Amino acid sequence: MASRDANTALAERPRNPQHVAPLKAAVQALAPLIERHRVAAANDRRLPSCVFDALADADLMRLWLPEGLGGLELSPLDFMEIVEAAAAVDASIGWLVGNGAGMSRVAGYLDEAVAREWFAKPNSFVVGATGAVGQAVSTNGGYRVTGRWPFGSGVHHASRLMGLCAVPDPDDGKGQKTIACYFSPADIVTFDTWHVSGLRATGSCDWAVNDVFVPLEHTHAFPDPHATQPGLLYRMPGLSVFAWTVSVVPLGIAHCAIERFKVLATQKSRPGTSGVLADREIVQDAVGRADTRHAAARALLVAAMTELMQATGQGGERLVRARINLRAACAFAAESAVHIVDSLAALAGASAIFEAEALTRCVQDVHAAVRHIAMSPNNYGLTGRLGLGRDLQAARF
Repeated sequence: MASRDANTALAERPRNPQHVAPLKAAVQALAPLIERHRVAAANDRRLPSCVFDALADADLMRLWLPEGLGGLELSPLDFMEIVEAAAAVDASIGWLVGNGAGMSRVAGYLDEAVAREWFAKPNSFVVGATGAVGQAVSTNGGYRVTGRWPFGSGVHHASRLMGLCAVPDPDDGKGQKTIACYFSPADIVTFDTWHVSGLRATGSCDWAVNDVFVPLEHTHAFPDPHATQPGLLYRMPGLSVFAWTVSVVPLGIAHCAIERFKVLATQKSRPGTSGVLADREIVQDAVGRADTRHAAARALLVAAMTELMQATGQGGERLVRARINLRAACAFAAESAVHIVDSLAALAGASAIFEAEALTRCVQDVHAAVRHIAMSPNNYGLTGRLGLGRDLQAARF
């Protein structure tokens, strides 16, 4: 295990603006393509291949591929900037970049030969499903797996799919252990379940396997597998990093809502006057509050992740507290994003009821995004339990 000083140095090493700026520019360059296909993507409830391929060609789906495997291995804070930028262009795009790029981190837990094969191409996209647990039976050289998993975001573009599975384990106190199993798209059946009001283009359908053989080298422990790559990113707590990948999306949606409302407020006239919404004090107050709330929520997330990076490897109470505080920050970011979007949409009046209006989409998308368990308000209870000195043994964080 690395020393505290070594972990702190790794956590505080310079970020990579030479990577971040081009990636953010790539997101903006793709905005016209995304806009042209927005309606079709929502109606089809999945991204068109041309949009997904363009995102992949910009290397937006491998942000956490280890440097040792030719990847960028961005810091979590650089990752946040890219996903926020993508979500501000389109929430479904941000969701898929967050999920897909976040899952490129699993290359740090696989045998190097397997990881190189799976992530050799920019369009490598691993779907992760943690909302259910399949059943795995140990057999010669691996497992035979049966299961069905919901919320397979990007399943129609998957190069691999990961599902959590329970394996009988007499040595475990619960009689079983949980492992992550990886499947080929040829092994799965997809179900048309994604009929929703928000994040429509993510194509987050259910998928299943039936008695599929999974080689041992296509599995690893969960939630904290043994790292096969040296970076700090692959030693951080798995559940914490997983929560981070989706919790930054609502802030991007909120940013989109703020910027769109500012434009609308300078264009929309006030009934019975020659002025515009931006001239009203109540509107000025709302925009000021929205900007401040957004900045505060973002700052809390950044501070929580920075502390988690520095606490990784040290273990003990500091790491426990860092993990719990990050989950509270995720909940606060979600809560803040909803408040921002809803309050601005209310001030926009009838303008925010039309499907073509960006504020309308922001309302639908942010309410869908924050339903993810990673951003649950129950996270606050963990912080309270810690502060009150209550037992944390049964909590998952």
